[in-house]
Amino acid sequence: MRPRTWSRLVNVALIALLALCVLWEGWLAPLWPGGSLLIFKAMPLTFALYGVWHGRRYTSQWLSMVTLFYFLEGAWRMADPGLTGALARVEIALSVTLFVATVGHAHSKGQETDVRQPATKPPVT
Repeated sequence: MRPRTWSRLVNVALIALLALCVLWEGWLAPLWPGGSLLIFKAMPLTFALYGVWHGRRYTSQWLSMVTLFYFLEGAWRMADPGLTGALARVEIALSVTLFVATVGHAHSKGQETDVRQPATKPPVT
């Protein structure tokens, strides 16, 4: 796929995961009644919004590593009963989608850069 397509997929997955984190811990199934401070788990995702919006490769690279924490949290809470378990499964799906999209975006941006700027060989003396 082209870098633009990967970038769009990263944008959609990031916004969906961010919205899920805020809604989950704020209103849908918070850890404690009335909301919990786990709503701040969405903070690292907000730091990535600007770079992802502008299609920056470096942002995709570090976001791919951060995304794994959301996968782990979903796997940890997946066994919880009721809505929490269902939301954890959605979090796993979104985090895997975001991970694949960020890796694909970073890879395609790297190939695009390699094609545009071929490596120059040092002069032979």
